[in-house]
Amino acid sequence: MTKSIEPDRLFRPLTRRRTLGALGAGALLLGLDIAPGSAAAQNGGEKVLTEALVLRDPDIPVAGNPDGDITIVEYFDFNCPYCRKLAPELRQVVQDDGKVRLVFKDWPILGEVSVLASRMALASKYQDKFIQAHEALIGVSSKLTAPRVRELLAGAGIDLDRLDRDLAANAKAIDAIIARNGEQAEAFGFKGTPAFIIGKFRVPGVLTMAQFDQAIADARKAAKKK
Repeated sequence: MTKSIEPDRLFRPLTRRRTLGALGAGALLLGLDIAPGSAAAQNGGEKVLTEALVLRDPDIPVAGNPDGDITIVEYFDFNCPYCRKLAPELRQVVQDDGKVRLVFKDWPILGEVSVLASRMALASKYQDKFIQAHEALIGVSSKLTAPRVRELLAGAGIDLDRLDRDLAANAKAIDAIIARNGEQAEAFGFKGTPAFIIGKFRVPGVLTMAQFDQAIADARKAAKKK
């Protein structure tokens, strides 16, 4: 997992080794009151960790099944090799299940090109091509550069002239999305990318297809108990 900034310590991490056995025990504290003296509270974590903003941020297009019963949120960086490696497996899991909403949350922590890629991908939503942009940028095997980002987006059928205009016109809104994503990731205590919310469980790190399947099943069981 790619290292990020030092997280706050409000939420206990769930390692990949513990995922299968611990998810059903309540690995995520989503919706729990945040302690007033915690780092997350001081940073406004109580405002960014609402269920609506974490699972259903209206400013981020949804992949998978928009009407699915379980949501997977991925905090990722386009230049994260682990994010790129698991992308096709996550896509397959979501496709095979058929009832999963998939939300990609840009968390560009690996430098200026990561930020550029995230801003351009988010700007592509104004052409209704956010998912195409995401797939094009996450589907490469080498580190992205600024020229390569533009080349990949053009190859995905995205109008770069319009993209530049949309990015300029909506810069404030796009930067607010990225900032919100980062605040959430930090408040959850994620140490780097990739990191996931599956239903209401917090799952840091890379999972196998079988572990994704188990996490989804556990999330459904937990939802039925409410």
